[in-house]
Amino acid sequence: MKYLHTMVRVTDLDASLEFYCTHMGLENLGRYDIEDGRFSLVFLAPPGQPEAQIELTHNWDEKEVDEGRNFGHLAYQVDDIYATCEKLQQAGITINRPPRDGRMAFVRSPDNVSIELLQAGDALPAQEPWASMENIGNW
Repeated sequence: MKYLHTMVRVTDLDASLEFYCTHMGLENLGRYDIEDGRFSLVFLAPPGQPEAQIELTHNWDEKEVDEGRNFGHLAYQVDDIYATCEKLQQAGITINRPPRDGRMAFVRSPDNVSIELLQAGDALPAQEPWASMENIGNW
């Protein structure tokens, strides 16, 4: 058995691509627009890791999806959790679970899919403003 990808339903493909590619740094490996079925598939992965794909599925006529927590979350390792969260926050993305411990944070995609960010290696020393931040919403 071999892992292939995790599928995430999205309602606004442009907003989702901005979140995953522009802000999270994933690369677009390919887009497939299936006119007969009225859906689009876009495969994304971290740079240099084509084996760690997510598939964004956009059903053209679907206006709403649930919170996406039925499968848990996506998780990505980052080189500097504080710098990553700062970059996301500056882009207007809510840090739902701040990296108070220098190790873990959670954000949500435009369709409320939970994304866990984990510090590579050891946790970084506690640092403000993160150490004092409260959780916002669900993660």
